Amino acid sequence: MNARSACSVVLLLALIALPAGATGISVSGRVVDAASAPISGVSVVLIIDSAGIALRSITDRDGRFTLLIPAAGGYELEVNAPGYAPLAQALTVAPTTSNLDIYLTPRILRSETVTVTADVNELSVFSPDPAEKVFASEDLLDANPGRPGAPISIPGYPIETASSGIKAPQYFAPGVAGDHGEPIAQYIQVGNYLVPNNLSANAHGNGYADPNIFIAAVIESVQVDGGAYNVLEGNHSLNLAAIYGLRSHLEPFLAFTGDNRDITAAAGISPSLHSWTAMEASYGNGFLDRLEHRKQFKFNGGGDWHPGPHTLTLMGIAYLGYGYVAGLRPIFGFNSIDAAAGWKEFPDTIDDRQRDQTHTALAALNDQWQLAPSQQLQLSGYFRTYNLSLFSDFGLGLIRQSEFRTVGGASAAWFDKICSSFALLAGTGYEREAPRSDDLDHYNFFNPDTPYFYGPFVKIDANNVTIAPVSPYIAGQGALSRYVSYYLGWRRDEISIDNQDLITPANSWSKLVGLNSPKATVTLRPAPNWHAPLVSFSFGKSFFTEDPREGTALNGPTAVDPVETARSWQLVASRTFHSTDLKLTLGHETQSAEFGKIDPDQGLQFNLGPGRIRFLAATLRQSFHAASLQATFEQADARLVDAPVSSITPEAPRLIGDLLGTVQRLPFHLQVKGEFEYVGRKVVGTSCDATQPLTGGTGYCLGVPNKEFRFAAARPFLHQRMEFGVNAMLASGWTGQTTENFAAASVYRPGAVGLGANGLVPADPVNEVVGVRLPSYASASITWHFAEHKR
Repeated sequence: MNARSACSVVLLLALIALPAGATGISVSGRVVDAASAPISGVSVVLIIDSAGIALRSITDRDGRFTLLIPAAGGYELEVNAPGYAPLAQALTVAPTTSNLDIYLTPRILRSETVTVTADVNELSVFSPDPAEKVFASEDLLDANPGRPGAPISIPGYPIETASSGIKAPQYFAPGVAGDHGEPIAQYIQVGNYLVPNNLSANAHGNGYADPNIFIAAVIESVQVDGGAYNVLEGNHSLNLAAIYGLRSHLEPFLAFTGDNRDITAAAGISPSLHSWTAMEASYGNGFLDRLEHRKQFKFNGGGDWHPGPHTLTLMGIAYLGYGYVAGLRPIFGFNSIDAAAGWKEFPDTIDDRQRDQTHTALAALNDQWQLAPSQQLQLSGYFRTYNLSLFSDFGLGLIRQSEFRTVGGASAAWFDKICSSFALLAGTGYEREAPRSDDLDHYNFFNPDTPYFYGPFVKIDANNVTIAPVSPYIAGQGALSRYVSYYLGWRRDEISIDNQDLITPANSWSKLVGLNSPKATVTLRPAPNWHAPLVSFSFGKSFFTEDPREGTALNGPTAVDPVETARSWQLVASRTFHSTDLKLTLGHETQSAEFGKIDPDQGLQFNLGPGRIRFLAATLRQSFHAASLQATFEQADARLVDAPVSSITPEAPRLIGDLLGTVQRLPFHLQVKGEFEYVGRKVVGTSCDATQPLTGGTGYCLGVPNKEFRFAAARPFLHQRMEFGVNAMLASGWTGQTTENFAAASVYRPGAVGLGANGLVPADPVNEVVGVRLPSYASASITWHFAEHKR
């Protein structure tokens, strides 16, 4: 038995040899609980080798399954059942007799068995990054239970949003100014197909991704990696790639989460062993003084079918949300210049008219065709619609950013385990993003005497944009010896970009851009008795497509290269000893351009010039009996290198610390977990007013550090059919920290002498440090399971 498995397993194995002429060994068995009761809907996976080829089966109502194994030998058995601890077991198959019984034990609680150290020996041609981390959703805390935002908190990757309400939050990585999504990729895993969740050239952002579309209960796992080292990860995969894996089965449940400001109802069911559906509806006002009047509706669903050698996986998502948002406001308060210009302090907002509305609908299908025991063909596709209407005020009056888009894509991939020491992956993908009416409109400044008067409407930008890459790729993974393995990959992207300016047609342009992105990893695997760490060195080139409006709006059609590229290097050392996992990662990246901040007049990001990031990340996890503790520390230095003296990249976090702890067994069957996250004070801009905190003699504007402590406790009742939970967050700091120019043109100043038209007076610009206050909260939840719930 694998000592690291949380399951109790009894294997009585001996396989019946097939008659002469058979092509493999047929293995039949059952999956049962400790009382020998069958468990249906269990995923039984047999890993053929480290290249990732696998055989899969789902148990029927009697808990039975069958696998056709190509030959006798050593394999890895993985068994996953909702409500039970997962099993990972080495298995030796021999042509002898008997049966295979697998006994699972209930999951004691939503345990914190987080995989924080990727075992380099287990990396494959599908997941080659040695810095990869895989987190089971049961092992993580809900980031915002009962409220909008990212569904779960990922240790070491803070979540920020420059607003409140339903506005999409973004993950940050050390040294990465990713508030608008461009350098961090998000994917939804459908079978083996990675469906992109980024929205290039978004009306608000430069590659925004929205994890708010998920219902937390349907997420089975989250995988994060460096982004630049895998040929399957393309546009936006500069600094990080996060892959959401969804469940294949849901225990029927009904859950309510609420507090004095918010209420959420969620329900899920599996109509069959191979399908699932979940829905969620919520209403709330948030915890800021500016009431959100927020409404959200979500649908997530999916299923697996197994006709012959095919495994078909279907996934669908629908989302609708709208509400008011607080928006950014000065962290240190308006100064005397602002007051003289007419700006007033309002609780948690500078403009009560700020609001947001968005919808999305997404469907994806993957066909994994097992051509032979060592060969697979994968055919995939997806289609998505999306719209946004966001009213924001960045200090120069209200603007509206809006769009409607369709997105479609298709992929074909072929895998072949050519021999025991080499696997080959080749394929091509196509994607077409088509934002239409990608608009920016201006309204009037906020007038507290008529708070919901929008004023004259002025159209600033109106574009139809099309971004369509064709992306062939090839990768090979193999071993030079038992101690040295390698991964080599090459990706070619031919990107067609079309920017149709609907206001000034002369600014329209089209361009075809070709990019080569090589990837390579070399791994040194020591023998077990060497007491040495696993060491890997990786190189990768990556890219993301700029918003085509960047150049047109600011300096003409040719001002900005339509694609930003980056080169990344990474050194990883990992070691597991006894019940302790340790991983160290050193990274270096150079970027052809660094985009950040927001032009309050255009609503687009500024090109800050070429950039460079260096970082150190350390993760330590200690497992105890029925408990675990994980610590993450990350330090980064991000700089703009095109200036005479290199300057710090604004808004990029430089210090991140995270501590996650769990206790699985407490008196009265309590289940407890907690997480503390610290993000150090960031440089957020330059040329601030003298009243703002500055770094000594440098003129950098400084924000404030963020501290968040999340806590969750649950107690089952009625033979685990009902569960009562409490969630809380104690927070200090501000999210979305940046700088804004106030009164850069003119503002409303009632009662002032010499008022011009519409009561506007000229004023000098004042640069303020702004953000959205992080609130503390507590909420309660109650969940009813329609079948006896096993943990």
